[in-house]
Amino acid sequence: MITIDSLTRDYGAGKGIFDVSFSVDKGETFGFLGPNGAGKTTTIRHLLGFLKPVSGKCEINGLDCWADRDKIQAKLGYIPGEISFFDDMTGTEYLRFMEQYRKLGTESRKEELLTFFQLDPQAKLKKMSKGMKQKIALVVAMMHDPAILIFDEPTSGLDPLMQNKFIDFINTEKKRGKTILLSSHMFEEVERTCDRIGIIRNGRLVTVNPVQELRNRHIRSYTVTLETEELATAFAKDFYGTQNGRNVTVTAKQSLEDIFIHYYRGEQID
Repeated sequence: MITIDSLTRDYGAGKGIFDVSFSVDKGETFGFLGPNGAGKTTTIRHLLGFLKPVSGKCEINGLDCWADRDKIQAKLGYIPGEISFFDDMTGTEYLRFMEQYRKLGTESRKEELLTFFQLDPQAKLKKMSKGMKQKIALVVAMMHDPAILIFDEPTSGLDPLMQNKFIDFINTEKKRGKTILLSSHMFEEVERTCDRIGIIRNGRLVTVNPVQELRNRHIRSYTVTLETEELATAFAKDFYGTQNGRNVTVTAKQSLEDIFIHYYRGEQID
């Protein structure tokens, strides 16, 4: 559903994206992670047709993201990293405007989404908190029930309870067959929703892996030899180890957050 092939945009001084390639399958949630300035938003702007590739290409559902951007945007749900509204409108007026823009009638999911995200949109947008504006953006991105969702920091400004509701919603949408590209700094959000993860650093994709494979690759086992079997038994019990005589083997798992930080810093991981 989403294909990026050797995408490059060089801004000079080492800034930009370089030879980025990955794909997202139908019904998959793909986590796109990296430190600030790594190239996540630049990549996403190419997918939206906001930027024309200097070299390489990107496609959504077989359509060229630049040449066919109007067709793609009509069927896409998108939340930008930085949201901008017509501040003189109320939330209600803005949502109605977007329904008219998308020519939505009874098929609009607006009311369902407002209820789910516990949002009353009657206030002026300029008076809304960051969290309320983020909820408006979520409703706008999904009320036309798009098959593909591209989210750039979608839970920014939401409280922990609403972040959990968003995770539940994403997992429900995935079961409905939606294809989702999720750029996020929320490691729990990524771990609980994504099937695969791509990590970008300094404009280059450094790894693409299934979430479970990343976990499995970064399991470490340590064997400790104690003076007596009695001490080994006690040690194994305390540290959930496996005992063999005076030897105890303990398995330690790195969290996904630890793994990501290693990649962000450019550290070598075997």
